[in-house]
Amino acid sequence: MIKISTDSTSDLTPALLDKFAISLVPLEIIVDDQAYIDGIDIQPADIFHYAAAGKTCQTAAVNVFTYQRHFQELASQYEAVIHISLGSLFSSSYQNALLAARDFPNVYVVDSANLSSGSGLLVYEAALMGQQGLPAEKIVEKLKTLVPKIETSFVIDNLDYLQRGGRCSALQNQGAKLLRLKPCIEVRDGRMVVGKKYRGSFTRALEKYVEDRLKDRKDIDCSRIFITHAMCAPEVVSLVRDLTQEYANFAEVIVADAGATISCHCGPNTLGVLFMRK
Repeated sequence: MIKISTDSTSDLTPALLDKFAISLVPLEIIVDDQAYIDGIDIQPADIFHYAAAGKTCQTAAVNVFTYQRHFQELASQYEAVIHISLGSLFSSSYQNALLAARDFPNVYVVDSANLSSGSGLLVYEAALMGQQGLPAEKIVEKLKTLVPKIETSFVIDNLDYLQRGGRCSALQNQGAKLLRLKPCIEVRDGRMVVGKKYRGSFTRALEKYVEDRLKDRKDIDCSRIFITHAMCAPEVVSLVRDLTQEYANFAEVIVADAGATISCHCGPNTLGVLFMRK
């Protein structure tokens, strides 16, 4: 039997984690000098509360020792362990997982080259292949062919959190506010880049964003789509869900909450649609 494992940054729903018995390795959130465990003793709402109180919130990669303990526990119980990591250009977690896996010949580490539910899409595929009885080497080989097919993007309501994390300047943030711009952040070649900038309200920006991402496209794999968000209003999420089905007939629409790690960088009112290309 093959065990699928991933970092907490994959932003999978509790239902999916339970359905496929997926093991999580949580990252740390550092609030001033206090360390918290993503998804265990800190949630996105806590991040936003701390940030509003003027505290500094940062994320920390999983260290080698933590991965070693995690792999040691699983490697002795399962035929093979496949760990899908946060993208190697976003964090040292992947390199640390690789170092830890050297001690376990039946542990395979896959660089998702992605984040949030972009990584989660790969985890989902790995779990399905595991259920089908594919050998670990075949699953890893297939996952590597899927990595460049993942399409990950988010629209961010404001740039305050990106500025605090050093990913944009104060001038860029102020300019976006003055012009009422909502930037689309995309993952391209394993890196975060700024895509199109939408003008107007957050809701209007999302309407145009979903249209741009899905309308009249023939290259989308309509098996599933994630709508992953950080503290967005239910009516906003519902609107986006309706729009995804208007533009593309996905067999499965999964609404997921962005975890503390992703929320720490993007802030509240962040929403993305994440899917695979054919």
